[in-house]
Amino acid sequence: MNRPAMTVTAFDWVPSFAQGQVRDLRLRWALEEAGLPYEVNLLPQGTQGEPDHLAHQPFGQVPVLGLEGRTMFESGACVWRIAEESDALLPTDPALRDACLSWVFAALNTLEPPIMMLAMLWFFERWPERFGLEDREAPAKLRLPARGEVDKRLSQFAGALGDRETIVGDGFTVADLMLTAVLVTAARMDLLDDHPAVKAYYDRHTARPGFRKALADQLAAFEDNAARYQAA
Repeated sequence: MNRPAMTVTAFDWVPSFAQGQVRDLRLRWALEEAGLPYEVNLLPQGTQGEPDHLAHQPFGQVPVLGLEGRTMFESGACVWRIAEESDALLPTDPALRDACLSWVFAALNTLEPPIMMLAMLWFFERWPERFGLEDREAPAKLRLPARGEVDKRLSQFAGALGDRETIVGDGFTVADLMLTAVLVTAARMDLLDDHPAVKAYYDRHTARPGFRKALADQLAAFEDNAARYQAA
């Protein structure tokens, strides 16, 4: 009996600064690594606040994972669910599975927040009016301590990684996938250059065929739909 295909809801286009970083990439990559069939539903940009989408993603974001007639949101939850469907991303040993779960949460709750804080300062500097920012010098004042928090977490991660190629066990797992996915934004902002072990970890895993295909597919959709939005 054939397994029904999962679906991933993703934007049909985003501005260039966000391309390659939208979080449906995480689901696409997990599905590629898991070897599971899936389809992508493209959500027209600007419709994410409509009731039909909010019924599945209450914050008007992407991705949404559809499986067996139901949906899930939040990329971490969706990726973990995908990992449970395949032996490719989760070890069978209970202790190693628990370690994977800890590192997935560490990626989302410990590594990602300071990275995204620094990213948000970039937005505040460029579009202060959009965010109602009265003190336009505030982002620049905050950049150095925010960068310090990122460096602290990256150094701690490097210490935990040591000289290993993967963070749990001897093979690539969902933990490596989520950690690498979180580092995508850090790499875009050149935050990994001072952390060679983390940079090597990131480069190694983003060279995987599953990641490269997931990224290429996401970017192809943006390119296909760019003319419609750039002409508006």
